[in-house]
Amino acid sequence: MHCGEGEPLRPDHFVGQWRLESYYDLDESGATSEGPLGQSPIGLLYYGAEGALSVSMMRGEPVPGAVPFMGYAGHWRVDGPLVLHQIAVCSNPAWAGTVQTRQYDFDGDTLTLIGALQQGGKQQRRILAWRRVQ
Repeated sequence: MHCGEGEPLRPDHFVGQWRLESYYDLDESGATSEGPLGQSPIGLLYYGAEGALSVSMMRGEPVPGAVPFMGYAGHWRVDGPLVLHQIAVCSNPAWAGTVQTRQYDFDGDTLTLIGALQQGGKQQRRILAWRRVQ
């Protein structure tokens, strides 16, 4: 995690609005593949100072039969090297009421969130890079 020279992480590092820069999967061998929203996804992430959370993402290009939109809202908190998203409502009903755990990394105005998933019986990491808007 990069927060500046010797600067400790504070929860307010997260607070604000972020624009999605990239979204891809990384497998155990280091090979990358596009995430479920294609090569040019569009998205906004909001972390409120009081713990509110909102994520909205969509495909940048329409593809018939493909997932066009993903979104959820709830609350967030930092737990050491992890940020926890407690989901209240979600476009994927299976996520409602769950806690989604992400590793994070700050590098200047870029926040990278890393989640783990099983795909095709193999462990993968889903990597989303966000750039601070405000």
